[in-house]
Amino acid sequence: MSYANLIAEKIQVRPQQVEAAILLLEDGNTIPFVARYRKEATGLLDEEQLRQIQDWLEKLKAIDERRETILATIDGQGKLTEELKEQIHQAQTLTQLEDLYQPYKPKRRTRAMVARENGLEGLATLILSQPKGNVDLVEAATKYLNEKVDNHELALQGARDILAEMISDHPEVRAQLRAKAWQWGNLLCEKNEKAEDPKRVYELYYSFECRIERLRPHQVLAINRGEAEKVLKVKVQVEERDWRGIVESFFKPDPKSGCAGQLELAIEDATERLLLPAIERDIRRQLTEAAWSHALKVFQDNLRALLLQPPLKGKTILGIDPGFRTGCKIAVVDPTGKVLTTGTIYPHEPQKQWAESLRELKHWVNKYHINLITIGNGTASRETERLVAELIREVEGVCYLIVNEAGASVYSASPLAREELPGLDVSLRGAVSIARRAQDALAELVKIDPKSIGVGMYQHDVDQGELGRALHSVVESVVNQVGVDVNTASPALLTYVSGIGPRLADKIVAYRNEHGAFRSRDELKKVPGLGEKAFEQAAGFLRIHGGSEHLDATAIHPESYPAAKAVLALAGVKQSADPGQIRPALQGLLQQSSIDAIAKQVGIGSFTLSDIVEQLLRPGRDPREDHPAPILRSDVLSMEDLRPGMRLKGTVRNVVDFGAFVDIGVKQDGLLHRSQIPHSLTLHTGAIIDVEVIQVDIERGRISLSWAGETA
Repeated sequence: MSYANLIAEKIQVRPQQVEAAILLLEDGNTIPFVARYRKEATGLLDEEQLRQIQDWLEKLKAIDERRETILATIDGQGKLTEELKEQIHQAQTLTQLEDLYQPYKPKRRTRAMVARENGLEGLATLILSQPKGNVDLVEAATKYLNEKVDNHELALQGARDILAEMISDHPEVRAQLRAKAWQWGNLLCEKNEKAEDPKRVYELYYSFECRIERLRPHQVLAINRGEAEKVLKVKVQVEERDWRGIVESFFKPDPKSGCAGQLELAIEDATERLLLPAIERDIRRQLTEAAWSHALKVFQDNLRALLLQPPLKGKTILGIDPGFRTGCKIAVVDPTGKVLTTGTIYPHEPQKQWAESLRELKHWVNKYHINLITIGNGTASRETERLVAELIREVEGVCYLIVNEAGASVYSASPLAREELPGLDVSLRGAVSIARRAQDALAELVKIDPKSIGVGMYQHDVDQGELGRALHSVVESVVNQVGVDVNTASPALLTYVSGIGPRLADKIVAYRNEHGAFRSRDELKKVPGLGEKAFEQAAGFLRIHGGSEHLDATAIHPESYPAAKAVLALAGVKQSADPGQIRPALQGLLQQSSIDAIAKQVGIGSFTLSDIVEQLLRPGRDPREDHPAPILRSDVLSMEDLRPGMRLKGTVRNVVDFGAFVDIGVKQDGLLHRSQIPHSLTLHTGAIIDVEVIQVDIERGRISLSWAGETA
């Protein structure tokens, strides 16, 4: 079966769609470009489906490469039969391939190898054949004695070693036992007696037992971490009733044979010493990989929601990077993100300059006409929030917002920060980043390695390479979904645009700095190194406002400009007309003719035409505007102010397996446990929701919440 057919079956689409996607991707097209501008070819496959196709294609190619290696290795040993060759060709997973390869895989020196070298394979074959009647084992074993095997017990032991390895390496035994272990096996955890766990982080797993198929991803990752820190001892348990029947269906001791006891001993040894440990390793690895995959999906969803937070436009913002001993770093930025001033105040321990800090903040608010204060959510955040709340009670027209400061320190010390904020102390750059994150979270967060943003749990427990690739794909997807103003974008933002990358991003900015703002998309072709392919991939995602071509400010690709102009002509309006004129004219055209009819008339696909019409109806629309704006607060609560039954609006800060952490305006985020979330609801980072306080544990700093919003 072809790759296209196999993948189509996996992701439930038509093989023709997969075939088209594979051809486009292998021709150097990016996923955002194919998803947006090649809908006719792929039959409307979205980015998620295209990434699945790409991932499956890589997996299937890796399986085929491994298949060829295995075939060559076994053939080189002179042991490749037609039957085995067919089985290897039929195997569809790496696990199936490795099971078939196991008996032929080069191994370190094993007990079975030594026994074969000592000439005991014939004795093993005799025992395996289970001859009927009484067998004199001593006499049978004596025939195989030599200098290295000088008594019959050693001979029988060697024969059993050969049989044990044979049983353990049997592909069907492995496959069936692995499936049985998945279904009925248990994972057992207990605390290491000598281990220290002062904060009782792993207390849930000190004495823990769970069916393997019922383990949740966050449990697997927590157990793995506890085991790595030597706090927990972990074991996979498979009951004898679950393994014996499988093994004996292929290696059956015959009660009527005098060799039955020897085969039974070999089965016991094979299972306990070789087979079950191998199955345990397989299961633990597969559990971990599944948990990683789930965790990566959580990270991706949280990061996407964070990057899609609506920008707060037109505000002069005072950003505060809070701290105790070293003070709170302050930065004021204008609505374009330009830094107006910076400084440091010391309202907290040990200086405790509360009144002085309040006066200084008030001076800045009045001088720069500040209407929003952003506070990083790290150390001293809530203490600083009380200072800001006191300020707001004295000054009208100002609100505040707690922002995620993750990665601000990473950005502060980066070469990009030094280039953007030359001469500014590294400790103050973080405050600038915190201020700008409210203005445009996407533009600011792309300057930071996605792994430093901290949008999930067990981030350091997953494969770091996989994490980096997964989060990079999210940033790439969001940047291209939103679009980029090529005349204001930083190199970091341009890097994620389809077809550009870091080097080309630097060249675009260098060209812009030397020649001034781009007047058209076509001018991008003058950038050194930006060839036809890169232009094709990038052009539709780059915006030029106020340029010589009106369509350059939309997501319409230059290759579709003739079609877009033809549609406007059919609607009876000029391309330069005001959107207020274009909209009713297009709506009138759509009432007279269908999309399919218009598409046929202008010579373009219906999917592409629908996108063109949407852009003409809503030019320059930012998809982030569809998401709820952040909650701007004017006063502060403490945990002591909370009471069971109190209803509040909150911002989802993190979504994890067991629920969501919600900022309700107090020092500690509350936990909305998954049991309290309606089944029909999917939460994401940045969502604004209504919650009700269930319980407040001030001593342990815990707040329990329930859902208080409407459900569909």
